[in-house]
Amino acid sequence: MQTPSPSVQSTPTAIANLPVPNVSDRTCPRRTRLQIDLLLLAIEALDLGGSEALLKTSKELNLQDLIKNRVALWRLRSTNPLRRSSQRRPLSIDEAKALVAIACHLAKRLTVLIRQLLLANQQLVEKQLSPEHHFRLANYLERFRAHFRSRMNPKRAGVAAYDTDEKLNQLALQLLSQLLFCTGTAGSQRLWSSLFDGEVA
Repeated sequence: MQTPSPSVQSTPTAIANLPVPNVSDRTCPRRTRLQIDLLLLAIEALDLGGSEALLKTSKELNLQDLIKNRVALWRLRSTNPLRRSSQRRPLSIDEAKALVAIACHLAKRLTVLIRQLLLANQQLVEKQLSPEHHFRLANYLERFRAHFRSRMNPKRAGVAAYDTDEKLNQLALQLLSQLLFCTGTAGSQRLWSSLFDGEVA
């Protein structure tokens, strides 16, 4: 009787449909690392249990081999060069895929809230009112600003560019639009491709 050959570990379904970009060394460019972390930051600002949800979703999507625990998740996110605790280690393509899959999965769960906040902002702009006139929008923006300021290194030029509440609010709203973008048909693939615009060889 022939001994069966060891099975090759299959790629988790959640990331199997994300193409491998033509980048050097199979590692992510600076802008890609930055954008992924900011999208996760926006999710944490949307959901009070966002940090726990990231780890729970990793298990749900069978991504534990890439994101084993809270420390591993922190290390991956710390490849964002703007962080106070920025790590010099590279972020592999598969690790980035896992983070994007988690972000898209959670964004789909939060689709209704994301749409509500973007619509509220549009209505406030039309009426020339500030975000403080909508409780849930103001709450999201306040949490995002707090997360950004506590985790990003103010000595970095990329962080110093967001030196006012208004600029951070604009960033937070742009990230909401990106998250909504990834909730549609083939959203994860479209978001993934957008993260490498201008970066591929």
